[in-house]
Amino acid sequence: MLDYIALGILIFTATSLLFGAIAILNIPYKIAVDRNHPHQDAIHHAGWVSLFTLHAIWPLLWIWAASYREDLSPRFSQINEDTAINDKAAAEESDLDADITDSVSLLGHKFEVLDDRIERIEKAIMAASEAA
Repeated sequence: MLDYIALGILIFTATSLLFGAIAILNIPYKIAVDRNHPHQDAIHHAGWVSLFTLHAIWPLLWIWAASYREDLSPRFSQINEDTAINDKAAAEESDLDADITDSVSLLGHKFEVLDDRIERIEKAIMAASEAA
């Protein structure tokens, strides 16, 4: 009879610990929802991952969720406004393509200059090591 009571206490304790851990892992997600955090889903999924890592990353999730406040974050509102006004004209896109092409050619030129300088440095090192 005592075996069954002990088994019942063991099952109750294990179930309580499991549900307690699940309740704890949802605290950062609830904070993120209350603060209208833009990464609510990521915080929620990372909370479930923290369950399997024995809540090792839970403090980081709590800091991540608690550090955001919508009223103090004009950068995120600016991003939202920029993405809402994302209808560009075809002329602007062609200008963007020309700018990208110019940037790529400029980067190619800079790469060639750097490659030339590296070759000169290597030759100078070789000459210095031969002289020594």
